[in-house]
Amino acid sequence: MPKSSRILIADEQHFNRLRIERHFNQLGYFAVAPVQSLEELLILVEYASEPFDLLLVNAAMAGGKLDLLDFCLDHGQLDRVLIYDGQQAQLPAIPTQKPRKVQVSHAVLPDPGMIHGLMAAPI
Repeated sequence: MPKSSRILIADEQHFNRLRIERHFNQLGYFAVAPVQSLEELLILVEYASEPFDLLLVNAAMAGGKLDLLDFCLDHGQLDRVLIYDGQQAQLPAIPTQKPRKVQVSHAVLPDPGMIHGLMAAPI
């Protein structure tokens, strides 16, 4: 993905957002927007002037208020999505090895290797 890719991180935990953003910054990606609530996520996605190239979202963010997997699959403003900590939300793992719009990881937090793989994979 180009270094100008628009990246959205959605996690309720401030430390998690910072940690993920730091991984992107170390790879040279700086167009990163962190959000801390489901409401912020929905507003940014719904009213964005341009699609987000990548959304990383903690599966617990939906809190039973939204079918996160369906939302991400169906929304045109999201080019690619990684839902992490999917086991907590009882989502099936969708491997990150093959390019697809939505991937689900049971990892509690994306590590640098996972983020590097996401950014290197063809769209």
